[in-house]
Amino acid sequence: VGKSGFITAMYIIIVPLLGFFAGKKISPLTLSSVVIAVIGIYLLCMTGDSLSLGKGDLLTLICSFCFSFQILAVDYYSPRVDGVRLSLFQFLVCSICCAVPAFLFESPNLGSIISAWVPVLYAGVFSCGIAYTLQIIAQKNTEPVIASLLMSLESAFSLLGGWLILHDKLTLRELFGCLIMFIAIILSQMAGPGRKEKTE
Repeated sequence: VGKSGFITAMYIIIVPLLGFFAGKKISPLTLSSVVIAVIGIYLLCMTGDSLSLGKGDLLTLICSFCFSFQILAVDYYSPRVDGVRLSLFQFLVCSICCAVPAFLFESPNLGSIISAWVPVLYAGVFSCGIAYTLQIIAQKNTEPVIASLLMSLESAFSLLGGWLILHDKLTLRELFGCLIMFIAIILSQMAGPGRKEKTE
């Protein structure tokens, strides 16, 4: 699980790399904050000794690449179109892309969906609906590298949430990883406000 979280958060490296190849400039301070954030995520997520990549790890890495493209796509379109409409279109496309294989490879039934209405509602409304809409609206005025750094805090907040709500125990290493990630975010803001120039 920790390895999966670490690989998923690799979008904080992939986003600036893809942006660099697309001609976007990255300040040395922002680049330094990305490296520091990766160290923090490593301390937070990688609790085992194994660094080998299995099939699941490779699929997670592909997911990280896809999320990086999503961040860059939002960066391109958010200043040009209405954020809420863009969010609705994104959900429509994702719903179709997920529904087709669900009916092809699984056997969804209404009873199972109704029995899990609380997590389904939470994931649909809060985790996806509100969170991704706010991402699109916020990225209208935020550089994609800064946005990816801020979104990488999900690892730290999930750990802190587990500590506060589920009473999970935090190791000194995990707390240190959280601290390093917060330092990386503060450092990235010292490079400037991270705002984009308005697109006509």
